[in-house]
Amino acid sequence: MRQIKQSRKLHDVRYDVRGPILVEAQRLEVEGHRILKLNIGNPAPFGFEAPDAILADVIHHLPASQGYSDSQGIYSARTAVAQYYQGRGLREVDVEDVFIGNGVSELISMVLQAFVDDGNEILVPAPDYPLWTGAVTLSGGVPVHYRCDEADDWNPDLADVEAKITENTHAIVIINPNNPTGAVYSPEIVRGLVDIARRHDLVVMADEIYEKILFDDAVHHHAAAAAGSDVLCLTFSGLSKSYRVCGYRAGWVMISGPKELASDFLEGLTLVANMRMCANVPAQHAIQTALGGYQSVNELIVPGGRFYEQSMLAHRLLNEIPGVSSVKPRGALYCFPRLDPEIYPIDDDQQFVIDLLRAKKILVTHGTGFNWFEPDHFRLVTLPDVDVLEEAIGRIADFLATRR
Repeated sequence: MRQIKQSRKLHDVRYDVRGPILVEAQRLEVEGHRILKLNIGNPAPFGFEAPDAILADVIHHLPASQGYSDSQGIYSARTAVAQYYQGRGLREVDVEDVFIGNGVSELISMVLQAFVDDGNEILVPAPDYPLWTGAVTLSGGVPVHYRCDEADDWNPDLADVEAKITENTHAIVIINPNNPTGAVYSPEIVRGLVDIARRHDLVVMADEIYEKILFDDAVHHHAAAAAGSDVLCLTFSGLSKSYRVCGYRAGWVMISGPKELASDFLEGLTLVANMRMCANVPAQHAIQTALGGYQSVNELIVPGGRFYEQSMLAHRLLNEIPGVSSVKPRGALYCFPRLDPEIYPIDDDQQFVIDLLRAKKILVTHGTGFNWFEPDHFRLVTLPDVDVLEEAIGRIADFLATRR
C-alpha cells in the first residue's frame, strides 16, 4: 500500500507556537512532570475570566443560536463593530463592511485565500505572529519579511520595508500592538507604513487584536484612519485577548477605503465566507455586549492591574539576567528578550528551548519560530501572576547560568 503523505503545500508552513516543542512538553507531562506553559497567550489558565455580562448575554441567546447565521455574521454584531470604528473617526464604515469569523485566525486565512494568487508577495513583519507567514504560504503566496528594529523599540524599519517591494508585491501586514515584541507604533510609523502602501498601490492588512492592551502613555492608532479613502485597508480584531474569551473564537475583519475598486475581491471573500457557512453563532452574541459595555480590561492595564504589573515585572527580571536584554513592552502580553550571542552562542534556538524545557520545565517559544532572522531571541508570555513569573524567570536565569 502507498504511504499517505501531507500536501506539498504544507512543506514550508510552520506554526512553532504549537509545534515540536509542545509535543516534547506533552511527553514530559505524561511522565508526570508539571510544565509551566509560557508559550501561548491564553489568559484562561492563568485565572483571567470573561466579564459576567458577556457570559450572561451568550447564555441568554443560546436558545436562538441553533441555526446558521448570515455568512457575514449576525446583524447586531456587525452593527456593533461598525459603530465601534465610527466612534474612532472612521465615519464611512457600514455594517456591510464587516465580516465576523471564528477568531482573527480564520479571517486571516479566508482573506488570503480570496486575495492571493500563486507567487504573489505579501510583506510581513519580522518578528511576526507566525500564522501570517504560514497562511500566506498555504494560500500560494510568498511571505517577504521586513525587519523591525530592536534598537528602535521594535519599530518597523521603513527603509527596509520599501527596499523589499517588487513588482509582485500586493499587500503589507501591520501587527500593532505587536506580537511578539510588545511594540506599539507611533502615528508617524503607522502613517509611514500606509504611505508606502499608497505609493506602491498595496493593500494594508492591519492585525490589531491587542489594540486595548496598552501600558503607560502608549496610544493605539488605527491603520485604517491613516489609509483614509484611497488605500484599501483590512482591519482585524476581536474579543479573545481584551475580553479573555479566547475559546469563544469571536473576531472580525473590517474593510475600509476604496471598496468600489475592490468589488471583485470582496465578491471572492463573500464566496469564501459562504463556503464555511458562518461563524460560531453563540459567540457572535458576545460582540455587541463587549464593545458597548464597561471595558473591564482598563482595570488590568494600569499600575496595580495584572496585565501591567506582570509585564513590567517580566521586563525587569529578564534584564537583570547577565547577557539578556528585553525591550520594555508598551502593549500586548509578551516579552521578546535577546540573548547576547557573545555570552550565549546559540546555533539552534529551538534546541535551546527544548533544553530549557527538559531542565527547568518551563515552556517558551524560540525567536525563529516568529520568523526572526537570528537564533538569539525567545518569547515569554507574561500572563502568570507575579509569584509564578518570579519563579519562572528565576528558573530561566538558573538555566542560563549553566550556558554562559
